[in-house]
Amino acid sequence: MAGHGADEHPHGADRLCEAGDRVYSRAVRRGRVPRRDAEPVPCLLELALLHPDPDDMDWLVPTSPQEVMTRLLRGMHDEVSASQRRVGSAVAAVEWYAGLGRQVRPAGPGAEGPAIRVLDGLARIQAAMDEATQACTTEVLTVQPGGIRREAELSEGLHRALALRGRGVRMRDLYTHVARHGQGLLTYLELMGDAVEARTLDEVIDRLILFDRTVAFIPANSDRTMALELRHPALVAYLVTVFDRLWRLAIPLTAPLPDTGIEGISHREQSIAALLAEGHQDAVIAERLGISVRTCRAHIARLSETLGAASRTQLGVRIAQAGLDGPQGAAASRSLSAPGQESPSVR
Repeated sequence: MAGHGADEHPHGADRLCEAGDRVYSRAVRRGRVPRRDAEPVPCLLELALLHPDPDDMDWLVPTSPQEVMTRLLRGMHDEVSASQRRVGSAVAAVEWYAGLGRQVRPAGPGAEGPAIRVLDGLARIQAAMDEATQACTTEVLTVQPGGIRREAELSEGLHRALALRGRGVRMRDLYTHVARHGQGLLTYLELMGDAVEARTLDEVIDRLILFDRTVAFIPANSDRTMALELRHPALVAYLVTVFDRLWRLAIPLTAPLPDTGIEGISHREQSIAALLAEGHQDAVIAERLGISVRTCRAHIARLSETLGAASRTQLGVRIAQAGLDGPQGAAASRSLSAPGQESPSVR
């Protein structure tokens, strides 16, 4: 699916949002529209339905509907062709695996289950998670990426969490700092009481759930409709080590985030500055920190203003001068000054 530059416009050219429909239709009728009219609908620029007028950059001209239709039909043809190739490959693979299956002797009654199992579909994932929950007796470790947890996400696993709490199982959860601002998470933790301890980091790894350090669940695709159930001792032990190291670096949810030591720059903006210094694009930074692209760009604009940067290139230089390109906390040891400005005080 194309066009993910703004959280409010996650669509492609084949299904424009209502606002995008209005602005694009107006541009086609009139031949062009002022750039300011397209500011609420960044999807039109990202989908190449509008582009700057070379004669006047304050105006945008539309891509012709005929060209858009051709582009959509070409995309449909490519998708159908790719699907046909995948079906052919899958049929050949099924025949190959079927031939291998006839050569394998059945496992004995005492044989162990598979070390890695693919769970295809939400129903299978839920069933496997319920089974692991029922067998769990001591500890659950979870990593929950993304930003503010939606009520639906928290409600989906609430029955398992309550069952674990009832058996005295201890739970440790890792979230991003952004999750601190979600009332749903605070309500969930209040409901769970001492059974759950939560900490946060600027960014975490992808979703991970570990039961009793013997079975782990991780996503197997981007939309999380498939998962891997891992029971291989070496794999599970590795994931436990990763979790424990992240846990030691994380900040308890009950504790405030540390001050950056630089006036006018928040903890989140310090994290964004470090990722900008590494060369990441706005969308990547937003995903890693669990915020929207629009929020990320607003923070970048405030960084530019605070550091006195007039361009992205200059912002990179200012970030390095301020020490914001290294580990958090290093910035406090350097002075922060922009041309024509006094250095902000260091707390």
